[in-house]
Amino acid sequence: MPRKRPFVASLDQVRITRDGEVAIIEYADADVWTTNFELGPGAQSMSDQEILDRWNRGVEATEDLIAEYEHECVEIPPGRPQIQWDERCQTWTMRGEVLRGQVGDDEHRNPTVEIDGRELTWEEFGQMVVVNAGWGFRLCIVPDDETHERPTIVVRDSDDADA
Repeated sequence: MPRKRPFVASLDQVRITRDGEVAIIEYADADVWTTNFELGPGAQSMSDQEILDRWNRGVEATEDLIAEYEHECVEIPPGRPQIQWDERCQTWTMRGEVLRGQVGDDEHRNPTVEIDGRELTWEEFGQMVVVNAGWGFRLCIVPDDETHERPTIVVRDSDDADA
């Protein structure tokens, strides 16, 4: 299950410890992300309440940005590379937020994904998308010659035979 985003908290909802210039904010709810909050040289002399107040202001600002944010998914045009190799990270990376490809399998029936004519193992594909951990996704399965077209999406339960 994905972790929950940090929320504006009170002192009884978090535990604050320090490591040098960093305050570690751990929520009592184990499903909420623990955060290393970089404060600088003054971290050791700040009270827990001062740290939490500063943290909460940042959480509130983030919530305001999220409320205003309108996401656009960038799709790389057909014929242009959708993925690229990142030497520094030693992994494939997405150039946009939409991927076109084909599902496959290897000789042991392990899943593979072909993107831009390059076959990726399930692990390579997972490493490429894990940078988006915490985000949502929609996966549309379409015929292999229609990956460049926007599919018609009908919302209904697949058990509804007559729908």
